[in-house]
Amino acid sequence: MGVSVDLRVMELLSSRLCHELISPVGAINNGIELMGEDDPDFVKQATELIGSSAKTAGRRLDFYRFAYGSGRAGTGRDVALGLLEGAKARCVWQEAANGLPLEWQRVACNMVVLAQEVLPRGGSIEVAPAAGKPGVTVKAAGESINLTPELRAVLSGTTQIGDLTARTVHAYYTGKLAEALGAQLTLAEPAAGSVVFSAA
Repeated sequence: MGVSVDLRVMELLSSRLCHELISPVGAINNGIELMGEDDPDFVKQATELIGSSAKTAGRRLDFYRFAYGSGRAGTGRDVALGLLEGAKARCVWQEAANGLPLEWQRVACNMVVLAQEVLPRGGSIEVAPAAGKPGVTVKAAGESINLTPELRAVLSGTTQIGDLTARTVHAYYTGKLAEALGAQLTLAEPAAGSVVFSAA
């Protein structure tokens, strides 16, 4: 599946990816500095910090290689669960969604990120095939749903490329992935405390 995007979109996606990696990479650097201490407890803490941060960075790289690129290591379920390991939101990837073509799983993974972003206090994210036609749905449910006006504008297709930011570019890109499959990314709010992203 080929997706053509503006240079501005590529710049913002790169900025976003760097933002996702800077925290665990910074923690690895901190751990390396602690390794120079004489106190064995500091060295133990440093080793644990480096190990956990390296795993986090690796999971994020695996996810975004799959979601943003053409990486085919593992499945959408594997990389989505890896991304959310230790996060406030938990992901339920329905068994039926495992049978989706990889292109649709890629769209689903990008939709999982959107779902995570609207759940600042955590909650549940459920991935399922669309009913009755090719596509995928991702439901986000939690005590607090944060749908910003900027995100709504991108999802409605009214945002110009020049107005995109590193926070909203992901929604724009996800919409383009859906379009490449002949689908449209939409948002529904069926009840308080839940939203459903659909690409079908």
